[in-house]
Amino acid sequence: MVSGVGTLSPELLLFLRVLVVLHALITLWLALYGLHSWVLFLLYWRHRRRSPTPPDVPPDRWPVVTVQLPVYNERHVIRRVIDAVAALDYPRDRLEIQILDDSTDETTRIAEARAAFWRERGVDIRVLRRPDRTGYKAGALAWGLRQARGELVAIFDADFCPPPDFLRRTVPHFLADPRLGMIQTRWSHLNAEYSFLTRAEALALDGHFVVEQTARSCAGLLMHFNGTGGVWRRASIEESGGWQSDTVCEDLDLSYRAQLRGWRCLFLPDVESPAELPPQMLAFKQQQARWAQGSAQCLRKLTLPLLKSPRIGPAQKIAGLLHLSGYLIHPLLVLLLLLTPPTLFVPSPLQRVSGLLGPICLGPILVFATAQRALYRDWLRRLLAFPLLTLVGTGIAWSNARAIARGLARWGGDFARTPKFHLEGRRGAWHTSRYRLSEDRAAVGEILLALYALGTALAAWELGRAGVIPFLLLYAASFGLVAGASLSEAGGKMVRRIRKAWREGRIS
Repeated sequence: MVSGVGTLSPELLLFLRVLVVLHALITLWLALYGLHSWVLFLLYWRHRRRSPTPPDVPPDRWPVVTVQLPVYNERHVIRRVIDAVAALDYPRDRLEIQILDDSTDETTRIAEARAAFWRERGVDIRVLRRPDRTGYKAGALAWGLRQARGELVAIFDADFCPPPDFLRRTVPHFLADPRLGMIQTRWSHLNAEYSFLTRAEALALDGHFVVEQTARSCAGLLMHFNGTGGVWRRASIEESGGWQSDTVCEDLDLSYRAQLRGWRCLFLPDVESPAELPPQMLAFKQQQARWAQGSAQCLRKLTLPLLKSPRIGPAQKIAGLLHLSGYLIHPLLVLLLLLTPPTLFVPSPLQRVSGLLGPICLGPILVFATAQRALYRDWLRRLLAFPLLTLVGTGIAWSNARAIARGLARWGGDFARTPKFHLEGRRGAWHTSRYRLSEDRAAVGEILLALYALGTALAAWELGRAGVIPFLLLYAASFGLVAGASLSEAGGKMVRRIRKAWREGRIS
């Protein structure tokens, strides 16, 4: 094909060479995130034995704690979480529980009945309902805080089951450090063995919590509250501007604002917060898209304050920017695929840049393997989920790229809740196949990208460029898997829409 290059017009050849340069730049950009994983992995190994120990503080010095449960249509799990927080081992006169209920279904009835049950047993627990759902979760937390009496605020989503000693293992840290603004605990999983998908999700979350959060916390890098399974000092929330709903990642937003104001954050890897993993591909994509959109909004909102902050050092700023922009990996992966054909037709020394991705991509693999080895005796078996995690992580790139575009284009947005089913182990009280999410329009793009990858792989074979074929087949398998699972879960309605678009020529 090199001889064919000479037959191209100078203008077209220049355009193709520009695309090749852009392909190389995107590869380098992606390599930065891989290098970031290596840094976090090394920081974890340096600090892995530094497990914070709570100071010995007598119970008569413990402050009032408000537990907030932001709830919206959680009829399958609301009783479980209420029973868990009502069983927290903490002085009853200093424990307040707020069920911040925005529900429109029978969740309210169940919550009211369970709250009444525990009030009769001496627990200070109330169901609080707002006039409207303004601000979604951030609005509910802010509204509840105005009525709370706690100096500390613990937050749990509806699918969490905190252990009885949760507050006893977190609260004393606040008494030892007056500038400690937030504690995040490690999520564990109630239903990791439910399916291949939940095993892959558990693998990803374990890597984030065990390695990444430990490294950031111990090394003094900026870390974030994960939205649940943590405790805030009320003063840090209020001094940092409170809960704000201009992003759909209010947790990430407040975490950074608090640290920019000089509040410290702490991660406790030894304190678990068991929770439920999304068992459906559509639910997982919906959750990831919300996180991607919110992260993009936080990147817009916080980049300049981060760069201008006199409290934050250069290394912290670089790590913070890589952290805030982490979801940009997904649109970059899509662009890398779309720009692959020019690299087949125009040989260039810049194509050697792709060789960087091999060793640098070992960083995320080491993060996942290290987390599994630290947590489980059967860690090698659990690593068998890594190939599926790779496929799913690549396959949701189009869905997340669309979410990133929404986040960069506008503030706020609908807070799409992740459905919960009261799943534990391999069984659930509610059969997930009976729950239909709304149709997923991203599936059309995923199918087209799978076909694009297959076509490019065929072209690479014809041109003798076998080295890129495995990556292209990975793209094709990833997008095909995610699209197929999404269409299966969405039911016949989405399939009929795609067939109609095909007949009308809107999909060629």
